[in-house]
Amino acid sequence: MSKRSSEKTTAGPSPERREELLATAAEVFTAQGYTATTVRRITDAVGMLAGSLCHHFDSKVSMLDEILSTFLDVLGGRYEAVLASGLGPRETTEALVTESFRGIGRSRAAVAIYQKEPRHLVNQPRFHYLADARSRFEKAWLGTLERGVAAEVFRADLDVRLTYRFVRDTAWVAASWYRPGGRHGPEEIARQYLSMVLEGIAVRA
Repeated sequence: MSKRSSEKTTAGPSPERREELLATAAEVFTAQGYTATTVRRITDAVGMLAGSLCHHFDSKVSMLDEILSTFLDVLGGRYEAVLASGLGPRETTEALVTESFRGIGRSRAAVAIYQKEPRHLVNQPRFHYLADARSRFEKAWLGTLERGVAAEVFRADLDVRLTYRFVRDTAWVAASWYRPGGRHGPEEIARQYLSMVLEGIAVRA
């Protein structure tokens, strides 16, 4: 599980209001970019005075920290559960993809931020967990794909690192177009995605 920053947000009087602020901030960060987003823009979007934010968060960086660390904590926990379940490599791949799409379903804006913002955050001590999470996720995927090649479930000529990057990037890009309540839920999107990907990497009868 990822470790959150030691710089924590101040306790707010209303957990529901905090969640509303975080959800709104995530959408604004996604639409405008973190650097271009002002505190006033967030508070205007949620309908509160800019000065009232301090009752919930000490800064917009605290909001970004909580958005990203919460998303990565949950996704990391789901990945760990998949890896501990004793599934075969193909089934593990299917489960990891499904959990990735479920992550988009739960936290679409957080996924988009995670894709766009880390480059200028990873060198900040507060966001050290971004690099840690990326390393753990990569290890989970590479290990699963390597098991599949060794078990002759996946093709012997498979470049596992290239495959991981392809699967990772093509799955996460769904955050740019997925909307809750649309025609397909995360599980159905994962199923159709897997039917396309696995036909390309599996050993053919």
